[in-house]
Amino acid sequence: MLGPAVLGLSLWALLHLGTGAPLCLSQQLRMNGDYVLGGLFPLSEAGEAGLGSRTRPSSPVCTRFSSNGLLWALAMKMAVEEINNRSDLLPGLRLGYDLFDTCSEPVLAMKPSLMFLAKADSHDIAAYCNYTQYQPRVLAVIGPHSSELSVVTGKFFGFFLMPQVSYGASMELLSARETFPSFFRTVPSDRVQLTAAVELLQEFGWNWVAALGSDDEYGRQGLGIFSTLAAARGICIAHEGLVPLPRADGPLLGKVQDVLHQVNQSSVQVVLLFTSARAAHALFSYSISSKLSPKVWVASEAWLTSDLVMGLPGMAQVGTVLGFLQRGAQLHKFSQYVKTHLALAADPVFCAALGEREQGLEEDVVGRRCPQCDCITLQNVSAGLNHHQTFSVYAAVYSVAQALHNTLQCNASGCPMQDPVKPWQLLENMYNLTFHAGGLTLRFNSNGNVDMEYDLKLWVWQGPVPELHDVGRFNGSLWTDSLKIRWHTSNNQKPVSQCSRQCQEGQVRRVKGFHSCCYDCVDCKAGSYRKSPDDLACSFCNQDEWSPERSTRCFRRRLRFLAWGEPAVLLLLLLLSLALGLVLAALGLFIRHRDSPLVQASGGPLACFGLVCLGLVCLSVLLFPGQPSSALCLAQQPSSHLPLTGCLSTLILQAAEIFVESELPLSWADRLSGCLRGPWAWLVVLLAMLVEAALCAWYLVAFPPEVVTDWRVLPTEALVHCRTRSWVSFGLVHATNATLAFLCFLGTFLVQSRPGRYNRARGLTFAMLAYFITWVSFVPLLANVQVVLRPAVQMGALLLCVLGILAAFHLPRCYLLVRQPELNTPEFFLGRGPGDARDRNDADTGNQGKPE
Repeated sequence: MLGPAVLGLSLWALLHLGTGAPLCLSQQLRMNGDYVLGGLFPLSEAGEAGLGSRTRPSSPVCTRFSSNGLLWALAMKMAVEEINNRSDLLPGLRLGYDLFDTCSEPVLAMKPSLMFLAKADSHDIAAYCNYTQYQPRVLAVIGPHSSELSVVTGKFFGFFLMPQVSYGASMELLSARETFPSFFRTVPSDRVQLTAAVELLQEFGWNWVAALGSDDEYGRQGLGIFSTLAAARGICIAHEGLVPLPRADGPLLGKVQDVLHQVNQSSVQVVLLFTSARAAHALFSYSISSKLSPKVWVASEAWLTSDLVMGLPGMAQVGTVLGFLQRGAQLHKFSQYVKTHLALAADPVFCAALGEREQGLEEDVVGRRCPQCDCITLQNVSAGLNHHQTFSVYAAVYSVAQALHNTLQCNASGCPMQDPVKPWQLLENMYNLTFHAGGLTLRFNSNGNVDMEYDLKLWVWQGPVPELHDVGRFNGSLWTDSLKIRWHTSNNQKPVSQCSRQCQEGQVRRVKGFHSCCYDCVDCKAGSYRKSPDDLACSFCNQDEWSPERSTRCFRRRLRFLAWGEPAVLLLLLLLSLALGLVLAALGLFIRHRDSPLVQASGGPLACFGLVCLGLVCLSVLLFPGQPSSALCLAQQPSSHLPLTGCLSTLILQAAEIFVESELPLSWADRLSGCLRGPWAWLVVLLAMLVEAALCAWYLVAFPPEVVTDWRVLPTEALVHCRTRSWVSFGLVHATNATLAFLCFLGTFLVQSRPGRYNRARGLTFAMLAYFITWVSFVPLLANVQVVLRPAVQMGALLLCVLGILAAFHLPRCYLLVRQPELNTPEFFLGRGPGDARDRNDADTGNQGKPE
């Protein structure tokens, strides 16, 4: 570091700095030491006509001064001087440096690279079979600043296994250890920066963007990485193009125009510009002159802080500029260090002493290192004192120093290893190296990269050159402070860059064209739903679930069956109570008056049995409501049809007796009437019920009804019901009862009652008509009603059938028993009064006396 005497001498020079007197700053770019580090910095830039018109391998003149390049070189000087003054790092050793200008051109960077590889104390490079014992002029190289130059020099230094630590080259290609075995860098690779850019696009909902890269290795590889990352995150690239670099024959204006016109035609509002500073300068120059519409520009680190771009007149018109910059430690002493060395460079005494001390490095080969550096003022470099890459240069020097410290096995007392260290020996200790710089602990990973945070920067215009404001950060995940961002739009509204609007809840995207971001929104139909906002098709619900239209989830289906509390069931239960009450009332009357002519004419015990069967039919209705089970499904039909068969079999005996008495001769009638009463009548009832029981048993064995859960019939519920497996067998179960009813109807339909006697035939006829009307109506109703209501239809049919038989046959008899007991005589019901036999014989005689 500088002593008090030198600081005192520099006060006078500092007061006169900026007067235009030449400096000796170019002489401070070299210093001898035990181990010398080479440095490649963009101290200036070559003229556009200097390279394209070359016909001989001579160096062109680098005219344009780069203040950032000089500051980075001074940062290396400061780091080396700090290390030389430390006792805990390389004690007893002195590092030197040899700094050269690259002119930001790969061709011009080759000459200092050759100088670095020249044999020590020489400017010759010999050809050997084995370079193991070869000792070049420098031990390691710091730089260059750009990926374009590092790709060239990295392969060159990699052959000699000379460590090279770049402070600005971020291209992902440089991480390939097979191609660049000795390359390291104190900045993250482009993949990290582009990952942050993709998350920025997602953060603000921009999925329809343009991506432009410079027409060089840096831009092409960056576009390739961005395309892969964007596609994985659902971001569509409306246009992807390359920005040509300015050449000696002009800036290729036509190609730049084509690129920008294609971007404008794609109607995107956000452009990722991953280019070098020169390509960005050419692009914005035409954009400003053509007054193209402003957009959001997501900048790469290469041009975000470039003086060449930031100082372009009219840059405030291009829109909003956002980009990520590496976050490093603050070098608080650097500003004072620069001011002091600029002051010393203006001191003639100091310059004379410096020239005498640094003799021996040939200027006849390299010429003056940076003639422009001797004509600057403090104002020329003040804007870049806090440049983010300054710390990267500082950290690069410390990484080499720490590796050399480890190689020499240094400790607090010194460095035991005395043999000179070769570059390849130093390289062995560079891999996975952990070192300290500026209060931070850094580490090279297996690819030679360091992991560092990024700051999200925004260009804010408060003068001719924009200021960089922090509006977020990225350390693996993105955080933004949206309130600090000033957009170029009216009312400071965030720009929208989407090909299609966001779909609403319950809608999915139907892609149109080649881009997944251009789509129509389609509603999810009932039974399907949108699982996630990125879905391109609706997902179907499981069979036990349902969903309405435009749904984002499915709901569990509720089991649906004919429940006890439903209005239809309650109404049928009231009807059941009525029917059962009437049956019990009629049965009570018949039992009470069991010896009366009326009950005897109705069948006596058979009539009571028929009423009991009707009561069982009513009770069978209770098997239909409620959640179906296998036992209920099996019991429903037999429990309702067997009692009905018993009732109808008693009625057919009544019809047969009426037919015999009214239509057959008396001799036959008396004989057959005896058979239709007593044990033979019970045999008929038993046979009829056995036939029906056999049909029911066949139906239950061959085609047993089963409990099924139907997920498709109802939109939101799961229908649980007893499924009839064979409608033919179901019809055969009804066939016995239908046959009995039909025969009963035929036996009574044409019978005429005699005057003065009760017309038993009429009641049976109407009872059978009620039966047929009920069950004939049942068939189409059962076929057309909803499945969930089919049990209710069967319940209603059974109850109406019972009520029909009661109303037509039994209730009129009950009315006579209660209201007209005087008619309850043998003559009125049984035909056993005086004159009955005589009338019948006269009728028979009259028939016999008639001529044929």
